[in-house]
Amino acid sequence: MITVEQIKKLAEEKLAGTTNFIVDISVKPGNKITILLDNDKGVSIGDCVDMSRHVEFSLDREQEDFELNVMSPGLTEPFKILRQYQKYLDKQVDVLTKGNQKLTGKLVSVNDEGIVLETRSKEKTEGKKSKQVVINNTSLTFNQIKETKVVISF
Repeated sequence: MITVEQIKKLAEEKLAGTTNFIVDISVKPGNKITILLDNDKGVSIGDCVDMSRHVEFSLDREQEDFELNVMSPGLTEPFKILRQYQKYLDKQVDVLTKGNQKLTGKLVSVNDEGIVLETRSKEKTEGKKSKQVVINNTSLTFNQIKETKVVISF
């Protein structure tokens, strides 16, 4: 059985000295291997092909057969690692908390413990006839976050 650790070691060898990074590696029954690659500026098809070739040529199909998929995480996929949060700093994101509260706002800060999200809402304020835009900064720890996704806007 091929292990995640084997694939991770091979992937890290290939990524040494590049700006690409591993988002996730999975090995499912039947040796179905999936490697998710990312880069702060986007992953090219060539990056995925290079990784696929490196891993494929490093494994022996005579010992164990496998299926290999190397891809970038889609824009609709939730963030899995800290570096993805850092990549989308100052961008609009949707955050779903473990309490099922949905927040949409600009990701203004990220650290090892959590994030700060700048949200905007229209609220009635005293002394004003119409609702005013109110900006709030919400701090969330990663333990409070169920999932975070980038907001796609055209």
